[in-house]
Amino acid sequence: MKKILTLTVLAAIFFGACKKENHQAVTPEQSLNYMVALPDDGKTGNTTFLLITGIGHNSKDCKGCVTMNGHTTHIDCMGHGNECSVCAAVQLQHLSTTMTATTIDTFNLTTEDFFLMPDRSLLTEDEKGLPVYLNIPAQLVYRDSSSLQFTFTGLFYSDTAAYENY
Repeated sequence: MKKILTLTVLAAIFFGACKKENHQAVTPEQSLNYMVALPDDGKTGNTTFLLITGIGHNSKDCKGCVTMNGHTTHIDCMGHGNECSVCAAVQLQHLSTTMTATTIDTFNLTTEDFFLMPDRSLLTEDEKGLPVYLNIPAQLVYRDSSSLQFTFTGLFYSDTAAYENY
């Protein structure tokens, strides 16, 4: 019961942090990359996870990281680096040998129709409470036209971080 209460309080804090409209710059020392399971409401039977990570880089250090309409440009809070602190609520799906994560909070990552996800290793716990990493390979994802959600593919768990996160 105490663990559920603690997770509920943490979830409230994290969801409040996710609602901020302005992303905050973080230093490498402050950048924590982790994933936490949110308490199950029992309605869907699916566990919702909150992904928290530093992402993006300074525009003056970028000659362009996304090509749109034939022009390469920089977009804040996307791609490599840890300039912005972001979080997103997702549900994980295991399909045969592949694992995906689909956002359930439509605009927390971006209001754009695409998102440039850098490779990330997020610290979390396995079903026994032991530390593991959820690894997300770098990818450019597009919003689903009907659900407006992003789906990240190629995820995998490991005992050590597969990516350096910067």
